[in-house]
Amino acid sequence: MFNNVKERIIGTTGSISGFASVLGSWQICHNVCLGLIALLSVIGITVTGMPLMFLTKLAIPLWTAAVILLGITTWFFVKKKCISGKLIMINSGLIIAGIPFQALQRFSIIFWIVGGIIAATGIGFFIKDKIQKQKMKVKK
Repeated sequence: MFNNVKERIIGTTGSISGFASVLGSWQICHNVCLGLIALLSVIGITVTGMPLMFLTKLAIPLWTAAVILLGITTWFFVKKKCISGKLIMINSGLIIAGIPFQALQRFSIIFWIVGGIIAATGIGFFIKDKIQKQKMKVKK
């Protein structure tokens, strides 16, 4: 039972890392804000400005937290082999795609492409394994 709880904690840490890396990107924050404004307008609430603008001040701390959490999950992967390498690959891709530093914004398309390819590859491996496991269950 203790191992199950430990695995859940490690998995949650990896998920938080990926989520924080996505929020760390200014473009993602901007798109989430625009989506919120659109959602509010559908239900009849008019908003001017950017209601989530405060998140741009949190972009670098959130991204940094994501990198630290990714480091922790990678350490557990290397030492204990108790977390999925595919999850680490997906989170790494998200962190690369979400680099928030203003000085690197001119290279953001490169980061999006590289990070997207890494994350998509991890998702592809994950789906492939699920399909293979499903086929194995059907054969039994």
